[in-house]
Amino acid sequence: MNSADLTLFVYVAETGAFNKAAQLADLSTPALSKRISKLEQDLGVQLIHRTTRRLSLTEAGESLYVHAKNIEGQVNDAVASVSAFSQGLTGHIKISVPTISGELLLSEAIASFCDTYPNISVDMRLENGFVNLVEEGLDLAVRTGQLEDSSLIAKPLIQSSWVVCCAPSYIEKYAEPSQLEELKSHNCLAYTYQAQGSFDWRFTKHESGQEAQEESVRISGSLATNNAQALRKAALAGFGIVYVPRCCVYEDLQKGDLKEILIDYKPRQLGVYAIYPVTKYLPTKLKLLIEHIKQAYQDKKEYF
Repeated sequence: MNSADLTLFVYVAETGAFNKAAQLADLSTPALSKRISKLEQDLGVQLIHRTTRRLSLTEAGESLYVHAKNIEGQVNDAVASVSAFSQGLTGHIKISVPTISGELLLSEAIASFCDTYPNISVDMRLENGFVNLVEEGLDLAVRTGQLEDSSLIAKPLIQSSWVVCCAPSYIEKYAEPSQLEELKSHNCLAYTYQAQGSFDWRFTKHESGQEAQEESVRISGSLATNNAQALRKAALAGFGIVYVPRCCVYEDLQKGDLKEILIDYKPRQLGVYAIYPVTKYLPTKLKLLIEHIKQAYQDKKEYF
């Protein structure tokens, strides 16, 4: 077994076909297939399920892919270490980021990264749902919340605070609530992109001389959506109260188009993380991109 065979295996895993992988490796399809079979024999495990219609990785294959995919990156970085730094880093990065952060700062930040390292290209997907990094061939994801998958590593980027707010016109019409229980009689618009708490809004309240107490209230309203911008627009139009990440409505709060309410209660905070598969070796290009993304968040920390 050698590193070249592992690179061939990565080509097969990423293309999903021996003929496509063979083209990348400049080999014949039978020769490539023989190399992969020899790799399986050397390792004593089956790496790929072969059918007449498609290929898929076995559990052992998925595990090997997570580590083997970095080999080519190590070679690139070895070359980069003896050449001009920004010019020596090459390759392609596939990343998934949340829609709010993507539109607010990451689109510009990643474009700036590509400008600094012109031999690196980035494919950025804006999406909020769960993604399987290995299955979908992603190198990196940015996500908010708790990390439950032990096969992933999470690097903290920033803490994201939430805010309860509404338009001044809504307050003029329905009055401003000052206690959580009062929310039950208001039109509260639910943000359903979260594992829990869409309809149970949670807060912490500090009483003088006492420990902080967690409190929650069950809300209801005319609109529930998994899109924060949809909630923002509904709130700006005066249709109800929303509980959303502060970064989504920061500029509206600054301009007075929305007003923060229930300020005696501390809203929730969630960590924002850069996530990638467990590996002994993280390519330099990914290390640099993570640091670049982290700095982009810090440059806009007042939004969070």
